[in-house]
Amino acid sequence: MPLEMPADEFERLVVDELDELPDDMVEGLENVVFVVEDRPEDGTLDVLGTYDGVALTERDRYGFGEMPDRIILFREALLAICEDEEELRDEIHVTLVHEIAHYYGIDDDRLHELGWA
Repeated sequence: MPLEMPADEFERLVVDELDELPDDMVEGLENVVFVVEDRPEDGTLDVLGTYDGVALTERDRYGFGEMPDRIILFREALLAICEDEEELRDEIHVTLVHEIAHYYGIDDDRLHELGWA
């Protein structure tokens, strides 16, 4: 049975896990917002999170006026694979690292090699 948790409590866990990430991982983030949505637009529970933006390695010129990149965590998908809050915290942490890595230009193959995919 999937874990249940109100949206506001889930968002607090996301903030807590962001605070637990290494400083050198988050200090380089510029013009990025973290968003929690229930599900992706297609309604699937197969995707835990996504990076919506242009990776640093692919940016040509970046300045003022661009819309922020977004790192989106999907609450219902994460809850569906977890049995308790400790497991949920771990999955949120891994998902944040995975999506932040995409911001830095690290692809899924490399993340898999590193154990984050």
